[in-house]
Amino acid sequence: MSPTHPPVDPPGDDTLDLRVDDLIALLTRGAPPQPPATGAPTTDPPATGASALPATDTGTGTDTGTPAGVLFRGGHPHREFLDGDLLDSVASWSPATTPAGSFRLVPVRPERDLPLLTRWMNDPAVAAFWELAGPETVTAEHLRAQLEGDGRSVPCLGLLDGTPMSYFEIYRADLDPLARHYPARPHDTGVHLLIGGSTDRGRGVGTTLLRAVADLVLDHRPRCTRVVAEPDLRNTPSVSAFLGGGFRYAAEVDLPDKRAALMIRDRALRHVL
Repeated sequence: MSPTHPPVDPPGDDTLDLRVDDLIALLTRGAPPQPPATGAPTTDPPATGASALPATDTGTGTDTGTPAGVLFRGGHPHREFLDGDLLDSVASWSPATTPAGSFRLVPVRPERDLPLLTRWMNDPAVAAFWELAGPETVTAEHLRAQLEGDGRSVPCLGLLDGTPMSYFEIYRADLDPLARHYPARPHDTGVHLLIGGSTDRGRGVGTTLLRAVADLVLDHRPRCTRVVAEPDLRNTPSVSAFLGGGFRYAAEVDLPDKRAALMIRDRALRHVL
């Protein structure tokens, strides 16, 4: 698959896209390699650290040499690069005050939330893009993959004034197969969203919540410089909500299951857009 590369970041961006070798240098622990002494053999020594880690395919196609190929082995991030809580304790993030009310992310508990989420997933407007319609076991399996994973993705209910009304997935985009399809940067954080009730759709609530969630990510994840999303290009209301929520359109990307709009909210531009 050949994604369309995003345009050069606008003036004022506080980071630069990293090449693979730059990413390896950034992530590899220990002293940087020293040039061989004069007269020393030029044969490379056995690889250690990041340079010894194979760029294994994660199930999204042939390895392209992107950061994901360096960070993954057997479909999981290398433990060398997992520095504590991958998402900086989403459960402890403070509420956000929005024009729609007080908003909070609460990590999903299946024993409490599965019936509600299943009902939302069976709404035709949601099922058209999430493709999780069916009995509770379908939604449960989708949640299980995240809840029993390594912490790179956290499923959350979005509560507005204490009432569950949306579902979010906050995930490490740089450790996700998505990183094979765009120039990922360390600690890029991704967002998936659905609005549960039809009465909350079409009146700007999604735009408000996307801005609030992106701000929560940037406020509580100091190492994250960008919040990213990849809504289906066919989902025009979703793309519009991201644009209204301070994200910029960066590119179209071909993903295994859809053609998506790559949307980015930059820390450096958060008070401009």
